[in-house]
Amino acid sequence: MHVTRKGQVTIPQKVRESMGIIPAETEVDFLQDEQGRWYLSKTEPGKEKVSRFRTAYQSAKLIMSTDEIMALTRD
Repeated sequence: MHVTRKGQVTIPQKVRESMGIIPAETEVDFLQDEQGRWYLSKTEPGKEKVSRFRTAYQSAKLIMSTDEIMALTRD
């Protein structure tokens, strides 16, 4: 398969049909096994993806008030 300058590849029609991938509707992930091989996987419907930024945001603990933080930025 050819990789474009943007890092894109075209999933062949036979593969899309076999996996039930519908263009502009289906999301896919790339998964890596223990041997380092990469696989294309169709994302499960209804399974919300959580970004690493949202995970970090949700795990953060606020130890200062907003006023204290603003005071630090003004100094």
